[in-house]
Amino acid sequence: MGQPTRLVVDPLAPDPAAIRAAADAILDGRVVAYPTDTLYGLAVDPRRADAVARVYALKARTADRALPLIAADVAQIAATLGPLGEAERRLADACWPGPLTLVIRTRARLAPEVTGPEATIAVRVPAHAVARALARAVGHPVTATSANRSGGEAHATPDEVAAVLAGDIALLVDAGPTPGGPPSTIVSVEASGPRLLRAGAIPFTRVLELLQ
Repeated sequence: MGQPTRLVVDPLAPDPAAIRAAADAILDGRVVAYPTDTLYGLAVDPRRADAVARVYALKARTADRALPLIAADVAQIAATLGPLGEAERRLADACWPGPLTLVIRTRARLAPEVTGPEATIAVRVPAHAVARALARAVGHPVTATSANRSGGEAHATPDEVAAVLAGDIALLVDAGPTPGGPPSTIVSVEASGPRLLRAGAIPFTRVLELLQ
């Protein structure tokens, strides 16, 4: 099984040429593995249905589970997905960059498998320079599903990703090991109040405190 092209970068100051190469691969519809502030993720262009289908196929993921996104910053989210509400903005100001994913309504034209019910999308700004640089180079948010097979162990090192997904990803942006630990916490702020969709790195009690 062939190995993906590996681009080794500094986790704090990634080489712009390497990030540009990875961004070009994403825009070309290919799958790129990259580091985040929790685990390694898989990036494709969420606007391309063919690319999104590749991620679902290699993960053996059911289509009823929408793919989360990561963005370069709040400004990119507002410009490409839609503005944050008051409560979401309060959480973003307190927790981003960081492992809190917010479910927001979007006006963007994305692949159907990326959006949830009622045109919603899960997005966050990660605390990892490589991940933010990648989204910035692409020009809009990219997918951030974990770099593993569905149901399997999530991976915190590039070597683990290469061993498990060899032949299924085009590029591996190697910035060394990530912190690991729990995935991002996913929260939806609804009319009835905040709802925890997935427990993760940020305790839900902290979310509730921030919204009081």
